[in-house]
Amino acid sequence: MTSLSTDKKGYFGEFGGSFIPEDLQVVMDQLEEQFLRYKDDPEFQEEFKFYLKQYIGRENPLTYAENLTRKIGGAKIYLKREDLNHTGAHKINNAIGQILLAKRMGVKRIIAETGAGQHGVATATACAMFDMECIIYMGKLDTERQALNVFRMELLGAKVVPVEKGQGRLKDAVDEALGDLVQNYKNTFYLLGSAVGPHPYPTMVKHFQSIISEESKRQILEQEGKLPTAVIACAGGGSNAIGAFAHYIDEKDVRLIGVEPKEAPTLTEGVPAVIHGFKCLTLLDEKGEPQPTYSIAAGLDYPGVGPEHSHLKVSGRAEYVTATGQEALEAFQTLSKTEGIIPALESSHAVAHAIKLAKELTKDDILIVNLSGRGDKDVEQVFHMLKKN
Repeated sequence: MTSLSTDKKGYFGEFGGSFIPEDLQVVMDQLEEQFLRYKDDPEFQEEFKFYLKQYIGRENPLTYAENLTRKIGGAKIYLKREDLNHTGAHKINNAIGQILLAKRMGVKRIIAETGAGQHGVATATACAMFDMECIIYMGKLDTERQALNVFRMELLGAKVVPVEKGQGRLKDAVDEALGDLVQNYKNTFYLLGSAVGPHPYPTMVKHFQSIISEESKRQILEQEGKLPTAVIACAGGGSNAIGAFAHYIDEKDVRLIGVEPKEAPTLTEGVPAVIHGFKCLTLLDEKGEPQPTYSIAAGLDYPGVGPEHSHLKVSGRAEYVTATGQEALEAFQTLSKTEGIIPALESSHAVAHAIKLAKELTKDDILIVNLSGRGDKDVEQVFHMLKKN
């Protein structure tokens, strides 16, 4: 989308901002105003906490993966169990937060993008709960890879729009959702699922997802009496990772490690560029356009990343590494067999790195892996992959 205006707010170092048409900037300014008005409002907080507990099922456990730890050796591995949330992933935390904001703004038409389908399911769930119209944009390839989630969204009353442009993946779904917002901004709320996009979205998504690290920090101190050596999370757009990192960013002795797919190494190989209305590290092709990406995990299939992650990378506060699809597939099976927990393919990238890192550390070290989602949505895909191999 053409950069017509730049809002200097919402920067993390050199990254972030708002590179969008002026009429859409008015909408972002209104959204920021409402977010700042309500995020610390006691009545809003009380309602958000009510749904976190009574609807999502928080707080979720910080599970000591004793069998996996014994099998691997080295550091203790704990799993922050976002897979136990209603709808099966961390996405519902942010969906409920934003839907409560939309309700206060008097908007009844909700649009969203989705890759693996978990954000789409979470948005459709929230819209069903609050009786709102729901339109989900999803790349055509992803609708085929995640057909079960497409059915779930439709079952919940959402209209799923397959996007055939480009690669038919997450980036293209975001393009279409932003196009819809430009056309219908007067009566539409864009419920963005990742910590990306123009300001205030990255800040807003981090705020609602920070419940993850708020809980895990308290839980690890209760269980171990000390902070972890490292917090590990998969990184695509970056919402689960920024939520998992948020309350540890100021704890300089805690390593923050984001794990990307080797096939879409945005933070490890990307360069600063503007994509989808904000500046971040981005994978570009020889023409300077966003590079086609592919991961076995549809939710990590994005050529950009959250601006705060870009800043954490450049500043050196966080580390970003890659895991191959094969490593994620092996971790998917290992965790299933050792702990009886089937992780999402996205989360399996984080598990894969945790297994590798644990071997290098001692039994006095502690790793927290954010298990961002459960693998129900991926079982059929993995079945066919393993059968083919």
